[in-house]
Amino acid sequence: MKTTFTARHFEASADLQQYSIDSVDKLDQFYDRIVMCDIILQPTPSDENPNQAELIIKVPRKVLTVKESGKSYEQAIHNAIETASRQLKKYKDKMHANQ
Repeated sequence: MKTTFTARHFEASADLQQYSIDSVDKLDQFYDRIVMCDIILQPTPSDENPNQAELIIKVPRKVLTVKESGKSYEQAIHNAIETASRQLKKYKDKMHANQ
């Protein structure tokens, strides 16, 4: 899986970047045919959850998009990974049902 990382409107630390990539790599457990994943982190105007993580996951014949917010970027990434794993499981079940 090819992974790209983007931090919009702020400078991401190397630790945050590595955490994001490592977290996304774990999605291979749920579906092993992921072609590409874009990680986009950006601040939001919300006071409650000021950090947003967006994952754009390209799989054969579909693009899954997940946007989650959190108090920290790590929390936002964690929430996005959980949502993406559910979507990937659902997609995988659909693909196997159609065969």
